[in-house]
Amino acid sequence: MRSTTLLATFLLSIGTAHAADVSVVGLFPNKAVLVIDGSSPKTYSVGANIPGGFKLVAVNEGGATIESNGKRQTIALGEHVNRTAASGPASVTLKPDGQGHYMVQGQINGGSVRMLLDTGATLIAMPASDATRLGINYRSGQPTYVNTANGVAPAYKVRLNTVKVGDIELNQVDAMVQEQGLPIILLGMSFLNRTEMRREGEQMTLTKRF
Repeated sequence: MRSTTLLATFLLSIGTAHAADVSVVGLFPNKAVLVIDGSSPKTYSVGANIPGGFKLVAVNEGGATIESNGKRQTIALGEHVNRTAASGPASVTLKPDGQGHYMVQGQINGGSVRMLLDTGATLIAMPASDATRLGINYRSGQPTYVNTANGVAPAYKVRLNTVKVGDIELNQVDAMVQEQGLPIILLGMSFLNRTEMRREGEQMTLTKRF
């Protein structure tokens, strides 16, 4: 059984006065090792209640999914979700990986995805393999072509029903599906333009605008 160490922190408001920090420091099949408010690490099984009003509802390679007040959130490597202002706009704070890239665990049309934040991408860019896995009939989209390292490749412009990162969920987001030359989903400006981006040191905070 192999443990995967995560450096993610999940910050949720409990009532109006208290916020609990939940850090995921290890993952096992159907179990997660959590640190609650800086206490000693403790192993919780799926279905277990966690101090602070949380419940562990799922564990997989993408992280640990925690539920609070009927809302679920997956805590992934390098991601910090802030819900201290329950009535304020949704936001998510990201931390770079060892190479300085901002990797994001999120959802597209309800399916789990891992994306690379890329301000140089006009749209969300997606490999055809991911589009197929997510049930997106991309070939019914608007055909076009893109330049890749191996030359010109076919692509299709589509519109995604939902894109979710942390607490931020956007509807009807434009994307481009490429059949060649793209190894990972790029979280581009069709999503990012609808957020306020703020960088403080190494951390990048996205706040939903509309």
